[in-house]
This record gives sequence, structure tokens and C-alpha cells, in this order.
Amino acid sequence: MKRAVCAAGAQNVCKPDMAAISKEEKLETTVPAIPAVLSADLLRGHTDTIVLRILMRGDAYGFEIYNRILERTGEQYELKETTLYSSYKRLEADGCIVSYWGDETQGARRKYYRITDRGRVVFEQNMRDWKFTQKIINDLLVD
Repeated sequence: MKRAVCAAGAQNVCKPDMAAISKEEKLETTVPAIPAVLSADLLRGHTDTIVLRILMRGDAYGFEIYNRILERTGEQYELKETTLYSSYKRLEADGCIVSYWGDETQGARRKYYRITDRGRVVFEQNMRDWKFTQKIINDLLVD
């Protein structure tokens, strides 16, 4: 496929053959690349589901959940500890998780969280809702 048209002359200037370039490539040539960012608006309301997902794999203490989120996202996304602790309180009040104090022999005592049967049901429903939302957004935004 022909990608450029070169005009003969003293400077031998080449210009892209715009007819041979796809719409996506034209966009790339006119708009500078901007790094992708994760919008807080897109994640708002999903913190509880993220916490429940981590607890589906087993009990964990607060800072451990924080670290697992960092690990799972390749340190590209960080939930603030205050946001997480608000989520723990909300999930516990709703009966989705229970907390208990660990029996550490060294260091400070840690508060652990365990998902309940209700929490598993809520997680599964939230995942169905997420997949449906994802489908609708993709239908609207992706060709």
C-alpha cells in the first residue's frame, strides 16, 4: 500500500498519501498521543466490588487488601486507605463482610476481613451489573 507521495525537487519533500491512510492513522498524525488515564468517575461505586473480589480469594487485613490492589494493577492504580476503610465499614454494616482481630505473635494486631455468603451474592450481582454496563458502553463507544 502506498503510504507517502514524494515530490521531486531540491529538498525531496515527502507528504503522506492521505487517501491510502486509514482513519485511525490520520487521527494519529493530527492528534498528539496523550497517555491514558483512569478516571475516578469510572471507578466510583466499584470500590466495594473490588474489595469483595479480593476477599473471594481469602481473608485479608486492610493494608494487605491495599497492597493486592496495587499488585493486581501493576501499581497503576491506588485506592486511598481512607476510601478502603470506608468501604470496609459499609460492607460490614451491610453484612457483606465480617471483621476479626488476628493473633499476631509479633508486631501490631491486625484487623482481618472475611467475605460472608451475603457478600458473595452481592459480588456476583455486581459482576453481572458490571458486565452489562461494560457491554452497553462498548456498544455506544466502540465500532
